[in-house]
Amino acid sequence: MKSAQEDEYLEFVTARAKALYRSAYVLAAGDTHLAEDLVQETLGRVYVHWKRVAGAENPVAYAQTVLVRTFLSLRRRRSTGERPLGNMPDRAASGPDTALRLALLDALGQLPPRDRAVLLLRYWEDRSIEETARMLRLSGSAVRSQGTRALGRLRVLLGDSLSDLVTH
Repeated sequence: MKSAQEDEYLEFVTARAKALYRSAYVLAAGDTHLAEDLVQETLGRVYVHWKRVAGAENPVAYAQTVLVRTFLSLRRRRSTGERPLGNMPDRAASGPDTALRLALLDALGQLPPRDRAVLLLRYWEDRSIEETARMLRLSGSAVRSQGTRALGRLRVLLGDSLSDLVTH
């Protein structure tokens, strides 16, 4: 890669790495190590194709699509492997919404990977149905129905405890 392209790539990484990490963290249901791995893999793939990515209409959306597809691919391949024994955060969380955030991440972790991806793209990233469908290679109606089912599963997992966790 030429120096000017490398500089452009580094600017992109500097500007987008934190946002990619936040998305990866939600996809990974709070697993910081998996989130870091996802971002690293995503940025590596973007680097390899940087000339094409830089010329794309929306490089940010391209990177986000790579992140989601990397996550889904990893989940499909991971039939066996590491199994966490407990849910120990790397550091203490703080703030008024800690219990709510942890409950949501735990519930998201119990959803299938594709459900998590739909919820992330539609509600966390605020993407349109069409954009979500394109990123996940699904039809718009599949995104709508999967999103509705995923939200229903999330409500069941959270139960009545959610209203107790919301601070006013």
